[in-house]
Amino acid sequence: MAILNTKYSKEYAEGQSLQAAHPCFEKTKCIMKKLLFFLVLGTFLGCGGSDDNSPQPTDTFDRKAMLTNWSENIIQPGLAANVARLTALEAAASTFNDTPDLQQLEAVQIAFADAYREWQRIAMFEIGKAEELALINRMNLYPTDVAGIEANITDGGYNLELPSQRTRQGLPAVDYLLFGLGEDNATILSVYTDADNGAAYRSYLLDLCTEMKSLLEAVQADWAGGYDATFVENDGNSATASTDRLVNDFIFYYEKHLRAGKIGIPAGVFSGGELPNNVEALYAKNLARELALISLSAAQDFFLGLSYTDRTANGPGLSTYLDELEVMKDNSLLSVVITDQFELARTEIEELSENLAEQVNTNNIAMLEAYDALQINVVNLKVDMLQALNINVDYVDADGD
Repeated sequence: MAILNTKYSKEYAEGQSLQAAHPCFEKTKCIMKKLLFFLVLGTFLGCGGSDDNSPQPTDTFDRKAMLTNWSENIIQPGLAANVARLTALEAAASTFNDTPDLQQLEAVQIAFADAYREWQRIAMFEIGKAEELALINRMNLYPTDVAGIEANITDGGYNLELPSQRTRQGLPAVDYLLFGLGEDNATILSVYTDADNGAAYRSYLLDLCTEMKSLLEAVQADWAGGYDATFVENDGNSATASTDRLVNDFIFYYEKHLRAGKIGIPAGVFSGGELPNNVEALYAKNLARELALISLSAAQDFFLGLSYTDRTANGPGLSTYLDELEVMKDNSLLSVVITDQFELARTEIEELSENLAEQVNTNNIAMLEAYDALQINVVNLKVDMLQALNINVDYVDADGD
């Protein structure tokens, strides 16, 4: 499905991007009204003369250890893996630029798919330099602006740093250039070898790949250059603390990019009508379901504190935190409830077609069922978990969950 960052939705006209499909895609520093209701209700009940005088668990959890695990074992290895994938993609695009033939086109397509898969595992970490660069919007904003891409290629002189260019770059734009220029690779290659315009298409493709690599390299360098220490030392419990901010980024990504962007928006949950052309990896066709599953696994891994490079090893994470506080829901540990729901959502997504646009067109009920399975964990994470950890939501919620 599609990764659309919703922090900057006002930059795009309605219908231009997935963000525009629904007002929930605007991120600001404000507390969700619904959560505030629960907090106020909890305070009222706690002060209303209840006979339950049992002591509440004291939060002595070592947030610094959790932040260290996130930085050293998840985020920084993830950035390194993505830089490696994008370096390989740039190299393949460079070779194709010099030698445009079917073999080199297929090599770029393979490198692209590998890079798209890897991206899913770090997209949620929009903090520090990544937030400054608006990384999600520059890497994976879709649906891509085909007319704008063609205009850039024809006119030249484009500046990919401009907000107006965000739907003309990144992985969705490369998806169009590698798979959307014709019905088969022979037809696509003919565009790149055209005597009049082929060189401009090859140049634009290479520029997009170079730009993505440069963005990830900048984020990686920032973490290695001191932000890692800043991130770990900021271990308090406040709206500006690292835990609060990254947990919000995690839930925002799960809710708006995975649940809504990849499944809900194409299925028509927010628009009243199906939008099959709004799926992620639209032109590659058979990649969208896989990307959704990788994204879901990445969210679950982060919740469990699993290592990026060895998913059998785990350090302190959100599940550890909840277990130390002995947080319960429906007579079970909340961490178990959340983990089980991740698995139920995975089952629903695995039953979808590899081509999610086709799935919307042929059996959209299955898409809606997958959305519902993902939605249950929005409540578990955004209400139950955040209340237990005393973390406030820092983005506007307008979709009624």
